[in-house]
Amino acid sequence: MANMTLPSLSQTTRGLIRHNAALNAAFGRQYIYRRTLVTSLPHLKMVPPRSLGSSWVFTKRRWATSVTPHSTASDPAEAEALRCLELGTAKLEEGDVQGAKLLYQRSAEISRNASSLFNLGVTHYHLKEYDEAIEAWKESIALQPSSADAHTNLASAYIISPVSRPDLALYHLQIASSLSPEDPEIAFNLAAVLEATGRLEDALIQYKRSKEFGVERAAVHIRNVSAKILGQRLKAAEDAEKSDS
Repeated sequence: MANMTLPSLSQTTRGLIRHNAALNAAFGRQYIYRRTLVTSLPHLKMVPPRSLGSSWVFTKRRWATSVTPHSTASDPAEAEALRCLELGTAKLEEGDVQGAKLLYQRSAEISRNASSLFNLGVTHYHLKEYDEAIEAWKESIALQPSSADAHTNLASAYIISPVSRPDLALYHLQIASSLSPEDPEIAFNLAAVLEATGRLEDALIQYKRSKEFGVERAAVHIRNVSAKILGQRLKAAEDAEKSDS
């Protein structure tokens, strides 16, 4: 399989915003997909990354940093799991997503942990293996429910998969928002899904939060959604007038 070009780790400390054409086609917005990965084994503390909408934000990505809460190099199995995790990340930096996937799979086989499963989900996603990405991220969340990144990426997979599930995407984005309430990408993606599902008032609130937290392009969506809400109100008023006459 041909190698894929991915941003270097130096670019991923807080992540990148990328345009996703498939999501735009489906939702008319740009979704932010956060690709956060894990690069080492002691103490994994995942911090918010992600992804939907005429602007689905392509999640910020971090690399998880540990396989177990208290991994030690003296444990041969943990050491091998860490080695595979780090080699997988090196492969991903080189653009070899398939090679990275195999190494993350090996790491997860040795030590079933949230970090390896999270990174494995990222490789499945880039290889368009959405069902597998969903399963990997679901398992990662089962092991580490507090990862806003994993919930956000899972929402992305539910949106872009062949059988789109905006209801499940919304569920996981709401959890991600509760875990990281000031994250602008999560607010933006949540707004995009709410708008796509017709919940305009709620979408407007989230777009405003997203802009407040730093996503400038949310201003366009604030204007568009405000216009839609006004249009709905005017139509409702006209209909009420007709029914009275």
